[in-house]
Amino acid sequence: MHIGKAIRLERIFNRNTGRTIVVPMDHGVTVGPIDGLVDMREAVGRVVDGGANAVIEHKGLVRCGHRAQGKDIGLIVHLSASTTLSPFPNAKSLVASVEDAIRLGADAVSIHCNLGDETEAAMLGDFGRMSSEAANWGIPLLAMVYARGPKVKNEYDPEIVAHCARVGTELGADVVKVNYTGDKETFARVCDACCIPVVIAGGPKLDSTEAFLRMVHDSLEAGGAGLSVGRNVFQHENPTRLVEALNMIVHGDESVEAALNHLNA
Repeated sequence: MHIGKAIRLERIFNRNTGRTIVVPMDHGVTVGPIDGLVDMREAVGRVVDGGANAVIEHKGLVRCGHRAQGKDIGLIVHLSASTTLSPFPNAKSLVASVEDAIRLGADAVSIHCNLGDETEAAMLGDFGRMSSEAANWGIPLLAMVYARGPKVKNEYDPEIVAHCARVGTELGADVVKVNYTGDKETFARVCDACCIPVVIAGGPKLDSTEAFLRMVHDSLEAGGAGLSVGRNVFQHENPTRLVEALNMIVHGDESVEAALNHLNA
């Protein structure tokens, strides 16, 4: 592996556990300044204090919120975007380059690709180009790969999730982010078919924190490498405490019960 890439991966992964807690904060382009992401310095500070490994931000927000507190945190700059105002909200366009991210001091870049969308061909083309650029610069690429389109009946179907993960692997990502399939057995098959770390998405905000922590715990037991979860973290009533609880599970191999006890203490 390129030495620069290896160094940067250690800024977004815990070098001892090989796992990561990533908190995406790129939602503002998609849906606007939602609860939890109005004041970016505060939002980033909360997850920094809890011990998150990295955040994902669009290029323009880096100046508003990154590394504003005493502790450090990894920076992943997101390269693609769309809005819910568009008639084609699943069609992601490139809005930044790998060089933009490097100028901002990023440790990694990320890209979003929706398989099954009518514009899949363009997104796959963008994915391939950004993968090559990232490799040339020695900067890690996290690929968010989902299945969303007319032929997709259930984006959480294990076979579909496995397909998404494999696309991320085959097109050169260093980390792939996919939906959790709902149980350890099927998610293990997703992880087994990849030679890169697989992290889970959070999806819509869950009603139960316990259910969220259980999902994270089970994904790790299946061979996952952690999580890349936004709303279920930054919209929690106490994001700092929640990230501390996630650290207990992800990096401490502690139980869901122990994490809940910490959260509720």
